[in-house]
Amino acid sequence: MARVLVTGISGFIAKHVALQLLQAGHEVVGTVRDAARSAPVKETLVRHGADHTKIHFAEADLTRDNGWAAAVAGCDYIQHLASPFPLAQPDDREALVPAARDGLLRVVKAGLDAGAKRIVVTSSLAAVMYHPKFKGQFEAGPEDWSDPDWKAISPYIVSKTRAEQALWALLDERGERHRATVINPGLVLGPSLDERIGTSLSVVEMLLKGAYPASPPLLFPTVDVRDLAALHVAAMDSPNTGGLRLLAAADTVSMQEMALILAAAFPAFSRKIPTKELPAWVVRFMALFDRNLKSVLADLGRRRIAKTAYVTEKTGIAFRPAREAIEAAAESLIEYGVVRPPR
Repeated sequence: MARVLVTGISGFIAKHVALQLLQAGHEVVGTVRDAARSAPVKETLVRHGADHTKIHFAEADLTRDNGWAAAVAGCDYIQHLASPFPLAQPDDREALVPAARDGLLRVVKAGLDAGAKRIVVTSSLAAVMYHPKFKGQFEAGPEDWSDPDWKAISPYIVSKTRAEQALWALLDERGERHRATVINPGLVLGPSLDERIGTSLSVVEMLLKGAYPASPPLLFPTVDVRDLAALHVAAMDSPNTGGLRLLAAADTVSMQEMALILAAAFPAFSRKIPTKELPAWVVRFMALFDRNLKSVLADLGRRRIAKTAYVTEKTGIAFRPAREAIEAAAESLIEYGVVRPPR
């Protein structure tokens, strides 16, 4: 069995990756920015059946060099999942790039220098599917890239694209592309392992709470976190995935479709769930006054579909339908008391 570094182990996806690694018998070293975060993570993993003797922690921050050499020492593989995902978008389109790019390169350089056999990096479909050439309904594959100079996209999309491009440039410069695999997931739903939910699950949370009177006309390629974690583990030591981008998504669903699925599956919440859809022109008008809404303008009128058949062929991982991920996400939010049925 291997020793695997999991960066940002307190995150929603990272906890699932760590759990599947531990269930497979591997030893896991998880990085945290603050050592105080390690106890709740360990408690969660053990509660879900992990062997506590195989869970270790290292203190390291993506914004600093300190700690990374010690964290990667002795690790056979690296699962790099730590990455900021801000709900609020800054005015400067390039503002998020330094943190996203420099943190990623810091971890990858440390892993390469330490002799890690494979570094699996979590990127995003945000780095694949946002280009002015894509209109209406379209399919995008691993050869496609978002255009970071396209004025319509958000600072977050700019940062994910530039960070991943910098990663491949580093690997090519060192002649070590084969030692990395990048995974590009869509909207990640599915069950949370505890009450500390990820940013992506806030979409389901807001729908259940009826945070808005109607859903914006947005569509998301969606992936279940359990399948995404399995893909990370499969990509780690597969001879078929070195140097590749692996797109991770099942079907593409709209927020209105999510709302209808939730209303049918959780009737106690149906009165609050917004099952109507806002017209696109209303969203464009509101975006004149809300800079966070500006970040979704590039999504209006587009149905993005990820080409993933090659991923299943190379790894054996098939993606379950979005409906299962949506319902599982809601079940866990209710189970952990993040949302409560209305009285």
